[in-house]
Amino acid sequence: MHIAIAGNIGSGKSSLTRLLAKHYGWEPRYEAVDGNPYLEDYYRDIHRWSFNLEVYFLKERFRDLIAISQTDHTIIQDRTIFEGVYVFMANNHAMGNLTDRDYDTYMELFQQMMSLVKLPDLMIYLRASVPHLVSNIQQRGRDYEQTIQLEYLQNLNERYDDFIYHKYQGRVMTVEKDQLDFIHQPKDLSQIIDRIDSELFGLFSPHNSHL
Repeated sequence: MHIAIAGNIGSGKSSLTRLLAKHYGWEPRYEAVDGNPYLEDYYRDIHRWSFNLEVYFLKERFRDLIAISQTDHTIIQDRTIFEGVYVFMANNHAMGNLTDRDYDTYMELFQQMMSLVKLPDLMIYLRASVPHLVSNIQQRGRDYEQTIQLEYLQNLNERYDDFIYHKYQGRVMTVEKDQLDFIHQPKDLSQIIDRIDSELFGLFSPHNSHL
């Protein structure tokens, strides 16, 4: 089984991945951020390095999907290839950071990759406001993230909603993150776990479509 955690920068994906992996005994698979050779260059000069960054992420996420498809146990994944394409790549293209030629090449490559893999069994979408995201980004203190513009985060939020509610064809569970602290409040984590149990195993009466 393949469980995915989706959400904007600073929404708590990695933390929730870790906590759910521990609770269920699932294998966590985290996004390769710290080892990305383009990331710091990208935040210094987005226009110059966007295509390089996006192709690198596409390669890494496709490799993850292939590995996940070959396992015989449950994987919980921190961010997916689909967000990389329909949120981050689409946003960079809309902002003029990639040419139409580069975007078309990228999308053709992505479509060829998708013929070889399937959608996650469940995608958990952590939906958060920009102030909430900014607070989390400041707290974790990654130097290259401190220059992220508020407009950039807002654009990503809008594209996340469009992706989740209009483009993605798989099963989604939306979690409204602003009012939850699943790291420090066990009851908040328990609410999420109850909903996952309902979605995957039918053990409880379903909650509302949002939390």
